[in-house]
Amino acid sequence: MNFLVDENLSPRIADLLTKAGHDSAHVRDLQATSAPDSMIMNIARADGRVIISADTDFGALLAQARATEPSIILVRELLELRPPELVNIVLNHLDVLEPHLRAGAIAAFTTSGIRVRTLPLR
Repeated sequence: MNFLVDENLSPRIADLLTKAGHDSAHVRDLQATSAPDSMIMNIARADGRVIISADTDFGALLAQARATEPSIILVRELLELRPPELVNIVLNHLDVLEPHLRAGAIAAFTTSGIRVRTLPLR
């Protein structure tokens, strides 16, 4: 999969995903640091990337626009984890999540599991 890691997460996450065989970039790599969330979404949409973020504002923007892309992986509740641990959790669930993310979804990781909502949000 192709990922875009938001600036509220470590660039190491993008590096680790790339090492695991995924096309991953951090917003810093795309000169999009401090860009508005709408611009981050446009970049992800144009490049066919799934955004990985701790920012719940992406869900609100998708709901407001009734958008079907880009897909988002929210890891807000996992922020205390080190990047390798966080990446391992995402990768360990990717086989189940990938069809949803390709179709358009928000996957929110919590300490007790994963909640997936199909886009567009209602």
